[in-house]
Amino acid sequence: MAGTKNHDYHILPPSPWPMLSAFAALALAAGGIMVMRDAAYGGLLFGAGLIAVLACMGLWWTDVIREARAGDHTPVVQLHLRYGMVLFIASEVMFFLGWFWAWFDFSLFPAAVQFSHEDGVSLIDSASQVAAQWPPAGIEVLDSFKLPLLNTFLLLLSGTTITWAHHALIHGQHGGARTGLWGALGVGENDDVKKGLWLTIVLGVLFSCIQAYEYAHAPFPFGTINYTSAFYMATGFHGFHVIVGTIFLIVNLVRVYQGDFTPRQHFGFEAAAWYWHFVDVVWLFLFVSVYVWGGWGAPVHAG
Repeated sequence: MAGTKNHDYHILPPSPWPMLSAFAALALAAGGIMVMRDAAYGGLLFGAGLIAVLACMGLWWTDVIREARAGDHTPVVQLHLRYGMVLFIASEVMFFLGWFWAWFDFSLFPAAVQFSHEDGVSLIDSASQVAAQWPPAGIEVLDSFKLPLLNTFLLLLSGTTITWAHHALIHGQHGGARTGLWGALGVGENDDVKKGLWLTIVLGVLFSCIQAYEYAHAPFPFGTINYTSAFYMATGFHGFHVIVGTIFLIVNLVRVYQGDFTPRQHFGFEAAAWYWHFVDVVWLFLFVSVYVWGGWGAPVHAG
C-alpha cells in the first residue's frame, strides 16, 4: 500500500525550526558584534536574537520529545541521535581546547607587564623586562584548596548521583511508598531515578552559587591583563555550561515525572548524563591547570 512504512528510519515532516534558528542565530551574532562596537540598536537586536534562539530551541526540542512519545525514535534513530550527541560534545571539547591553549600560552610564555600613562605613552617596568612571570607580579590568586576544591568535590559527587539515576532507570527502579521529604516531592522509596536527578540538580545549583560567590570576592577584576581575562573566560564558560547542564537535568526530571522514559528508550536522559560527565571532566582539568598549577607560587588572597 502506498505510504506504508517498511523501514526503521524516521522521515521528518517539514519543519520551520532549522531556518528560523539560523536567522535567530544570525540576529544574535550581529547584535553581539554591534554591542561590542557600540552601534545603535545593537542591544535591541542582541536581545531579540537571544529570545528568538531560546524560543526556537524550546519549540524544536518540544517536537523531538513529541516524536519520542509517538514511538518515532526507533533503535536506529536512537543510534543516530547518539552519534549527534557525541559529535556535539566533541565540538565542545574543541571549544574549551581554545581556552586551555590560551591559558598555557600565556603561562608558559609570559609577556612583560606594561603600564600606560594618561597621555597614552606605554612604559614597561624595568623589573618585568628582566623576568616576566606567571601569574603576573602583584596579582593575588584564589586559594585553590578552598572554594575551588569544594566545587570539585561537588561536581565529582554529582557525577556519582547522575550515574546512580541512570543505572536505576536502566533497571526500572521506581515506585514504593512516599514518605518523609522524598514523599513530599512525589518520590517513592524505590524511585532512585528521581532521587539521583534531584541530588544532581541540587549539587549543580550549589556549584553555581559557590562560583558566583567566588567571582564576587575575587581579588582581581575581569580583563586588564592576560591572567584575569584567561581565568574568567575559561572558568566562566565552564560555569555557563554547568547552568545549561542543570537546566538539561531539570527538563529530564520533569519528563521522569511524566513517565516519558523506559529502560529501553531514554535517550534524552542519556544525553543529559553524557553532557554532565563532560562538564565534570572539563572542571577537573580547569581545577588542576588554572587554579592549582596556574596560581602556583603567587600570593594567595586572604579573603
